[in-house]
Amino acid sequence: MNITSLLNALPGAAAQGLIWGIMAIGVFITFKVMDVADLTVDGTMCTGGAVSIMMLLNGQPMWFALICACLAGMAAGAVTGLLHTKMGIPVLLSGILTQLSLYSVNLKIMGKANQAISSDRYNLLISSRYINDPATPWYKYPILTASIFIVVIIIVLYWFFGTELGCAIRATGANENMARAQGINTSAKKVLGLMISNGLVALSSALYCQYANFTDVNIGRGAIVIGLAAVIIGDVLFSKVFHNFALKLLSVVFGAIIYYLVMQFVSWLGLDTDYMKLLSAAVVAVFLAVPYWKGKYFTKPAKRGASLNA
Repeated sequence: MNITSLLNALPGAAAQGLIWGIMAIGVFITFKVMDVADLTVDGTMCTGGAVSIMMLLNGQPMWFALICACLAGMAAGAVTGLLHTKMGIPVLLSGILTQLSLYSVNLKIMGKANQAISSDRYNLLISSRYINDPATPWYKYPILTASIFIVVIIIVLYWFFGTELGCAIRATGANENMARAQGINTSAKKVLGLMISNGLVALSSALYCQYANFTDVNIGRGAIVIGLAAVIIGDVLFSKVFHNFALKLLSVVFGAIIYYLVMQFVSWLGLDTDYMKLLSAAVVAVFLAVPYWKGKYFTKPAKRGASLNA
């Protein structure tokens, strides 16, 4: 095994981690802030890329393609939210129904199962061809581009969730009954939260498909597992240090980067790629179990009478 090949692959893994970190922030909003498991992600992770790539192929401006990709993801999130709040379908099943529907929608958007885009013919915002090219201008370096997106997104979300509307979404996730008793329209806040989450997922998809120079109808399969892995890894490793909401969002991004660096290392070791999904599930399972193991096996029981003597 050549260590040089691993070192050359690490910048690409970091860039992918940053891009998928945007998706993981979207998962964080539903999983941690709203306390729901939204499986729409597997569908919108393709929708954003499909919309973005097809608009670029048809001559639309870059910024307009990214905005439309984000809006398409928000529309998918709204469908999941309305299925849940207006039709009484459990949110988990609502996400599955929307995800299933998006498979056909994504095929219709692309016209076929996959579409490629060339960084030579189109002025892509981010592309893997620039990752190890010393002649690449600094403003086209993928890690820098993705980092700028991350910083802007975290700043905007930190501001938004500090507003009255953002606090209402957080209150709905923390205690829906209490939020409703305070006069908050919890149904509307659920829909809005799902829209924001899936809009971020679709934006991540748009950037990832540009980075990979193609989009595929199956590109989002298993995306929720990667998103949860990033959220859980970030929470387990940084929860004792990062208490601020913005830093919690940043920890999710770090979790995504760590996940992709680990995957790259395992791939370098020669693991059969057929086992990658299995490994991803195992990573999520282990990190989900860590808090439980810590509480059960490594936390010392409180001494009797300690509370009385305090």
